Amino acid sequence: MFRKFETTLAGRPLVVETGKMAQLAGGSCLIRYGETEVLCNATMAAKPREGIDFFPLSVDFEEKLYAAGKIPGSFQRREGRPSEKAILASRVIDRPIRPLFPKDMRNDVGVVATVMSIDPDCSPEITAMIGVSVAISISAIPWDGPISGVVVGLVDGKFVINPTAAEKEKSEMYVTVASTADLVAMIEAGANEVSEEDMFNGIMYAHEVNQQIVEFIKGIQAEIGKEKVEFPSNDPAPEMYEAVKEFAIEDVRAALDTDDKRIRDERLQPIYDAVHEKFDEVYPEETAKLDDCLYKLQKFVVRRWLLDDGKRVDGRGIDEIRPLSAEVDLLSRVHGSGMFTRGQTQVLTVTTLGPVSDAQILDGIDDEEAKRYMHHYNFPSYSVGETKPSRGPGRREIGHGALAERALLPVIPSVEEFPYALRLVSEVLSSNGSTSQASICGSTLSLMAAGVPIKAPVAGISCGLVTEGDRFMTMVDIQGLEDFFGDMDFKVAGTHKGITAIQMDLKVHGLTPEIIKEALEKTRKARIYILDEVMLKCIPEPRKELSKYAPKMLTTKIPVDKISEVIGKQGKVIQKICAECNCKVDVEEDGSIFISAIDIDDAKRALLMVETIANDPEPGAIFKGVVTRLMSFGAFVEIAPGKEGLVHISQLDVKRTEKVEDVVNVGDEVIVKVLEIDDQGRLNLSRREALIEVEGLTPENNPAENTRRPRRDFHKGGRRN
Repeated sequence: MFRKFETTLAGRPLVVETGKMAQLAGGSCLIRYGETEVLCNATMAAKPREGIDFFPLSVDFEEKLYAAGKIPGSFQRREGRPSEKAILASRVIDRPIRPLFPKDMRNDVGVVATVMSIDPDCSPEITAMIGVSVAISISAIPWDGPISGVVVGLVDGKFVINPTAAEKEKSEMYVTVASTADLVAMIEAGANEVSEEDMFNGIMYAHEVNQQIVEFIKGIQAEIGKEKVEFPSNDPAPEMYEAVKEFAIEDVRAALDTDDKRIRDERLQPIYDAVHEKFDEVYPEETAKLDDCLYKLQKFVVRRWLLDDGKRVDGRGIDEIRPLSAEVDLLSRVHGSGMFTRGQTQVLTVTTLGPVSDAQILDGIDDEEAKRYMHHYNFPSYSVGETKPSRGPGRREIGHGALAERALLPVIPSVEEFPYALRLVSEVLSSNGSTSQASICGSTLSLMAAGVPIKAPVAGISCGLVTEGDRFMTMVDIQGLEDFFGDMDFKVAGTHKGITAIQMDLKVHGLTPEIIKEALEKTRKARIYILDEVMLKCIPEPRKELSKYAPKMLTTKIPVDKISEVIGKQGKVIQKICAECNCKVDVEEDGSIFISAIDIDDAKRALLMVETIANDPEPGAIFKGVVTRLMSFGAFVEIAPGKEGLVHISQLDVKRTEKVEDVVNVGDEVIVKVLEIDDQGRLNLSRREALIEVEGLTPENNPAENTRRPRRDFHKGGRRN
């Protein structure tokens, strides 16, 4: 039966419709926020999946380009694999809903949010998150929701919920906050060096708004929600766990008590073998659950150490950071490289600079069509001591690359300050906790080594959490085991001044304000320490010069009506400039010109050619040109591609010239001086005046062999050095 529920969110109508579409899904709704409309569906398999030890949840955020009135740019003109933005939106929805499902359920659950119409002022990601919460809540799928999500911005010193496109441009932060009825369930933030106080207050402001929407969803659930189904638990029986615990707990404690992941893994393997040898015959139908018992036992040991003894697996203090090191210039011919190591986590980032035209072209449902700063993150299997084939970046790699990109974006210079496209690639060489934050540190080192004038260095660090009832404790710089068995991975990146990015992953239902405030303060202190004591001691500031292997970039701006002259018919003029100067020239619609070349002199020659074509040369300027045509009354000389002038026969030489062919031939390189530009814009040139001014020649000292030999200190199409 069709039902419609309405409320407002940030002054805009929020409408949920059920019972009209997708009626065979487990739970379905069409949610409208402004003119953004997303169809959200949630479905659960009838039976658990065999042979797995995890809850199989899939979340897909589908961008349909018709939602934005666009036809896909692919050859087949249809949507292909999800864009990076769609994958990131899926992750943002996944993170707050996943902890609310029963951990011992093995039935597949699929969540699909299809964007069918988009309003630039109403975020489709937020609309989808709320819609997914409605769809799961009204379905029969076991779930301890609902949740709500909003974005909070900081515009002119005031917090704004779900900022419009215009407000987003001015906002100092863009923070997605998801909440349950009581707790903050997820934080994803990008910010322009915002203080911890402003960040905390913004999160709490968003949390209050979320609680209102949660109540709205609860009302829908109360009216039309289905009864939640029972499911077979996959947890091992309590008596099995207790038997394994009694048999192996002391060995597990001894195995875990080391700061070396390799040693820990080596110590654990005999314990797994011994447990199976003893209990396989006791539980012949449930041997796979013995591994689950050992996992739970390790989790029990680590959490008891932390909560009861204040002891960490590797012996560190609660707020102690693992040994740190920073290096730059590890690779010879790249434009910049930096490596950051924290304990057994090690990331090498390489910076590559290119012309602005190398920016990534985007084909998505929003208005962003390109980006000039790209950050990619690779996580090979050898980094954790495993072996498996590389299949390209997965959702995790894409998410971590985007986090690093977001963390550094506020300090990347504008295209006017630094006219380059930038690609950073973070290669994880070794992983034992929080590689994404190590990639941020390594990327800062790499950027400074490459000579990119970043506004401030950025560092990242993570904070972990263990909870038990009302008890909680946080610890800085969590390693892999503390991430696996803890309740939170709270990642914060920023400068000395403030926060640039946050990503929070939880295994519990949510966080209290006290936990959030403590995590922000601990990561602030750790971030400052990493910057001052490690990174800035390695390289205190960006280098003043680029690598000799990096392209050198020059820019200028020409009148728009001169663009066609610079490009030439069928691109012949610009192609000739590029070929002669061994460079690349990019022309923007507003007349901005970007010239890149490995040799700065090549770039300078190309720049002078462009400016000569676009702007009439001044009388008195001297150029080196090429003779293109001979006439009885003189020779035409091209001083820049597509720009030529006449050298009258009387101006060909310091001596009297009878025939033009006696002095020059087509293809000769000659130096000429601009005499004037007539009323019709034609150039009158003089080789005679150039020889007198540059060579110091006169009729008395003009040997024949010098007549047609220009000096070598002129560039083709350019002034003398």
